[in-house]
Amino acid sequence: MASPGSDGGPWSVAVGPGGGVLRSVSIGSLELEAGGVLPSVTMAFECWGTLNAAGDNAVLIQHALTGSTHVSRGESEEDGWWEGLVGPGEVIDTTKYFVVSANMLGGCYGTTGPSSIAEDGHPYGSRFPFVTIRDSVQAEAGLADKLGISTWHSVIGGSMGGARALEWAATYPERVQRCAVVASCAASTAEQIAFAQAQVLAIRQDPNFANGDYYDGAAPTTGLGLARRIAHITYRSEAELEHRFARKAQDDGGTITHERTAANALGRYQVESYLDHQAHKLVGRFDANSYIVISEALMSHDVSRGRGTLVEALAVTQGIEFIVAAVNSDRLYFPAQSATLAAALPGAVTVRSIDSPIGHDGFLTEVGAVGQFLREWFVKD
Repeated sequence: MASPGSDGGPWSVAVGPGGGVLRSVSIGSLELEAGGVLPSVTMAFECWGTLNAAGDNAVLIQHALTGSTHVSRGESEEDGWWEGLVGPGEVIDTTKYFVVSANMLGGCYGTTGPSSIAEDGHPYGSRFPFVTIRDSVQAEAGLADKLGISTWHSVIGGSMGGARALEWAATYPERVQRCAVVASCAASTAEQIAFAQAQVLAIRQDPNFANGDYYDGAAPTTGLGLARRIAHITYRSEAELEHRFARKAQDDGGTITHERTAANALGRYQVESYLDHQAHKLVGRFDANSYIVISEALMSHDVSRGRGTLVEALAVTQGIEFIVAAVNSDRLYFPAQSATLAAALPGAVTVRSIDSPIGHDGFLTEVGAVGQFLREWFVKD
């Protein structure tokens, strides 16, 4: 855990090479939007920089679906998923700002989720309740309270992280000064729900799934790997896949072939090998139950739920400065959805374009472009 700050702020973490260490805080019980209560919730997070005495120089960065809290390297040797954006002298300068990234409720990187131990001493497994994006934001507010953060200088997120950032602005507008919603939307569409449902079903139909109570046996890695393959196709553009792989066959040490034919039907296309690789990486680091819980939370995402029309729901964000950005080749979160969100926000909000040929994942790979439009918030302070 971090220690009380010497500058009067309640929390202090070393600047410069410091930060980037996983920490956790208990926030107590949490009432859930769909009903029920989680009796004891632990929030895992990483942080960089120092919180000031006023508690208002904090920046919250929200991860995507299978992302972690590790935004930037800090003391760790492992690069973060937005490396180059956060750190001493970077766009979000940790010599000036206290940066926080929290693992989503239901996750498997330290925050209470299905693999966590319940009060009876056993993993929650199938007993873990349905949670929403709004529930996670409520839990994050509890974390902010524990850290002594009165107001976020900015809340920033891409993809599912963008949904969480938007929910922060709508749920706690008095605690958010700026909000960046990148490669995301106001509500999940039927197509996005359909893609997610196929992934969830792939896991549930794995023979090892055991209705979610598999922790004392073999994990449903085949189903989780298939879910990742389905997802990754939506994260990349058709043009990028065609440019990189086309119909080329994978060279697995045998005769190099240029195209699968009847004569080499047992070979693999390069694109198949690529998807296998992506599946293998995720299976080694992620819990299948958490994948289901978080996917279903994102499927339920609708910032206007219970709040009237989208315009009515977002009226409370008057006074918050917004950045809405879209990847121009995104086929999962279409730029038109960003335009719909921007049009519903109070005031004149222009959609920024991230020019990338690779598709949805451009919000992760084009760090320079993301930093360019965020820079205006952090340079002028």
